[in-house]
Amino acid sequence: MGAYYDEIEIEDMAWDESKGVYHYPCPCGDRFEISRSQLANYEDIATCPSCSLIIRVIYDPLDFEDEPPDDETSEGEEEEEDKEEDDESGDEQFHDAFEKLTLENSGASVTVVT
Repeated sequence: MGAYYDEIEIEDMAWDESKGVYHYPCPCGDRFEISRSQLANYEDIATCPSCSLIIRVIYDPLDFEDEPPDDETSEGEEEEEDKEEDDESGDEQFHDAFEKLTLENSGASVTVVT
């Protein structure tokens, strides 16, 4: 794709913590935006949500290689909290299942570790 409005270095863009994107002013009055996860996925095109202009972002992909995917950033924190709660109830469920476990003698040996 060669129809870029401009090529901008990442250092010239501003980080917006609330939206989680780098931005740069667009001539239409809005701003070009690109997320850290897009940069981590080697995407170098920042788009303007209000017009059809795009810019190419000049950056080092290695600076963003440890960035988690989009679907893990905000939901991942919530899932960790849920997982901790589930771990506690999971232990109780495991003990209940263990108490209800019955083994039949079919000639096979079973080792139970507690």
